[in-house]
Amino acid sequence: MRQTVSTGVVRYVCALWDPSMLSNKGADEAALQISYTDAPAIDVETAEQLLLEVKRIMDQLEVPFFLRQGTCLGAIRDNALIAWDDDMDIGSIYDVNGVNDSKIESVASAFRDNDYYVKIEHGDQYISVTMMKSSTRIDWSCYKIINGIVFHYPGIRIPARVFKHPKEIDFIGTKFFVPNPPEDYLEFKYGVEWITPKKTGFEKDVLALVSDAPTPDNMDSEQHSLGKLRVLDHEAKPVPGAEIRIASVGNYLTNDLGYANVHLPKEDWYALVIKHGAHEEVLYMERMTPEKTYTYKSDRAVNSGRFGVLSSE
Repeated sequence: MRQTVSTGVVRYVCALWDPSMLSNKGADEAALQISYTDAPAIDVETAEQLLLEVKRIMDQLEVPFFLRQGTCLGAIRDNALIAWDDDMDIGSIYDVNGVNDSKIESVASAFRDNDYYVKIEHGDQYISVTMMKSSTRIDWSCYKIINGIVFHYPGIRIPARVFKHPKEIDFIGTKFFVPNPPEDYLEFKYGVEWITPKKTGFEKDVLALVSDAPTPDNMDSEQHSLGKLRVLDHEAKPVPGAEIRIASVGNYLTNDLGYANVHLPKEDWYALVIKHGAHEEVLYMERMTPEKTYTYKSDRAVNSGRFGVLSSE
C-alpha cells in the first residue's frame, strides 16, 4: 500500500520527475500536480497579472469568456480575487461564437507561445483546458449545453440562460464578463450562503446542491469499471458500514473489512462524502481511476478542506 507522503516529499519527488520544474517558471506538469496535491493559495498580485494576460490573449484571438466559480465569486462579492483560492477559473460556451475544437487548439498554442504549460482534457460535459504559469493554475472550461443545462463540477446543474447574455463588469482595472445575473449563477453554484466568505466548509454547501441523478458522463452505471474504496478510522482500523457518496455517481456501504465496491465512469476528478459514526468528511477533489483500490483514512480533527487524501493500494 502506498502511504500518503508529506508536502516536502511530494515537492522532492516532482522535482526528480521533472528536473525543469525549477527552471520552467512554474509552468510544467510537475507544477500542475503540486497545485493539486498541495492546493497552495494564489499570490493575488501574480494572479491579477496573469488574469490580465489571459484577457489580452483571449481578446487578441477574439475568444469570448467569462469569469466563473471562485474567480466570479470574488469579483462579485469582494471586487477582488479570493486570497485563499487555489486557482483562477474562466469559462466559455462550446459551439457558440466560434469556440470549437480548432479554436481551443489555437488558444492552447497561443498560451504555450506565452510560456504557459497547457493541458487539454475532453469530456461529455465540457472541454477542460488547464494552464500553468508562475506556479498559478488557470482553468478554462468550455461548457457544452445539454438539454438547456450547463454542468459545473462536481455535477451542479445550471440553466444555460445565465450564460447566454453575459454581464460586463469592472474588475482589476479593466472589463470582464460574468454570467448574468451573477447573483443567480453564484446561488446555483454555491447555494444561498454564497455571500458569506468561507475558507473551508463551502464544499459541503456545494455537494448539497448536487443531484443524485447521474450526469451525462455517468450514465449506464452498470457499464462502468469496478473499483474499491476502503475506509479506515483515525487509528487505521477498517470501518464496516461506512457511507460513501460519490457525487453524481452513486452511494455505497463498506463491508466488514471496510471495503466498498464503487463504479467509476472513467479516470477523472470526483467529489466524495464519507460518513461513519459521528465523523463526516467532504473530499472535494480526488483523482480516481477505474479498477483501482483506494484507501481513505479519517482525521479526527478535520472534516473538510483536505486534497489528495485517497491513497492507492
